[in-house]
Amino acid sequence: MNWIDLTKINQLETIIEESKKSAVVIFKHSTRCSISTTSLNRLERNWRQEELGSIRPYFLDLISYREISQAIAQKFGVEHESPQVLIIENGKVIFHRSHLAIEYNSIKQTLLETVKN
Repeated sequence: MNWIDLTKINQLETIIEESKKSAVVIFKHSTRCSISTTSLNRLERNWRQEELGSIRPYFLDLISYREISQAIAQKFGVEHESPQVLIIENGKVIFHRSHLAIEYNSIKQTLLETVKN
């Protein structure tokens, strides 16, 4: 899986602009949480970029970049959780899950539905 590291707060504006052309995935990971590690491993094991086309996945280490995590919650109106996955389309969150509810098939289905519309 080719993560794009989310390390600067101004990348959120880039994500919003990218999401106007194609949906964007953000994965918020806590390096101190075993559930987060489990969710990340499950996602990476199942991720098939060839199924998702041009979808760009962003990775946020929220322990190192807590202010970005807080900005995501504020900007997109989704309460912070960890781990958490969000799908952004046209600058808005269209899907979010946390903890063990993060699973590739639900993400894939949502992403493929955005391509149809």
